[in-house]
Amino acid sequence: MTRRFLCCTLVVLCLYSIFPCRILAVETSAASAILMDADSGRVLYEWNADRKMLIASTTKILTALVAIEEGNLHDTVKVSREAAYTEGSAMYLTEGETLTLETLLYGVLLCSGNDAAVAVAQHVGGSAKGFVALMNEKARELGMEHSSFANPNGLDDEQHYSTARDMAKLARAALENETLMRIASTRSVTIGGRTMTNHNKLLHYVDGCLGLKTGYTKAAGRTLVSCAEKNGQRLIAVTLQDGNDWADHQTLYEYGFSAYPARTCAVRGQALTQASVSGGVSPTVPLIAGAGFCYPAAETERLTTRICLDEPLRAPVPAGKTVGAAVFCLNGTEIGRVPLVAGRTVMPKVSSALAGLKLELKDE
Repeated sequence: MTRRFLCCTLVVLCLYSIFPCRILAVETSAASAILMDADSGRVLYEWNADRKMLIASTTKILTALVAIEEGNLHDTVKVSREAAYTEGSAMYLTEGETLTLETLLYGVLLCSGNDAAVAVAQHVGGSAKGFVALMNEKARELGMEHSSFANPNGLDDEQHYSTARDMAKLARAALENETLMRIASTRSVTIGGRTMTNHNKLLHYVDGCLGLKTGYTKAAGRTLVSCAEKNGQRLIAVTLQDGNDWADHQTLYEYGFSAYPARTCAVRGQALTQASVSGGVSPTVPLIAGAGFCYPAAETERLTTRICLDEPLRAPVPAGKTVGAAVFCLNGTEIGRVPLVAGRTVMPKVSSALAGLKLELKDE
């Protein structure tokens, strides 16, 4: 087990101002909602976020994620009669038509095609039922503890539900899938003579919107999962049963980016501090952050950085050696850490080296 020998508070990033900024409350029309920082997972706002609810076509985020991970985008898919005659929103597929899996995914995420979702499910999972099993397996893997999926398109079913918090977890995973986000952020595309336009109006309304998915059924009401980026910070907003979702998502983003901007605690490759080195030609060595770290924090919150060395540093210290960690805390609670490496080589003093050699000879 690594022994932490020395811990000291190095930097205090006091986010208190002389005149503290009051964080204004935010409200939505949603029955359930959440605003989450995508990179840290910190929840910036929530309302009934763990309430199990119908989610309509936001289901298709999971459908697309599973299909991309389990399928081949270049596969040719033949549309079945069942897929072609699926009720609800459609890509308007015809029985026997052939398309690539990738084209169908544009139909799933842009047109919200229930027909496309079934065609994808049958191809990737062998059957819609087999694909749903993959969906539930992926949901468990993502920690979506209060979710259950019964179909690939989000049509109402007693066994088909999720929560705002679980859908935010799903959105975090989707953000890390380049293919999914490339498709979900597309405003309009024409493939094989078929023009598909994205239903997500936030791509037009919100600067920095990265996309994701809309949804609606009479029972579920309007559902929306979206992501937006500003100054390198990515936020996820989820609203369920919200008749004013376009405006509410804009409000949530304005609130999140202004009240909880990402604070840079460490930049990969930059020195955080100096550490003492005994017996070296130099009395200190710069400690370099082995990774970057940012965290969303309000002006009224306090971030601190604590330097923890594995042991006292004694020459020689080779450049690039991991010697400890920088531990970041928010109001005294650890929120993350990055490794610290020696920024340069520190050789032992000649006198110290000779003294050590004489001692070894004497012992012999």
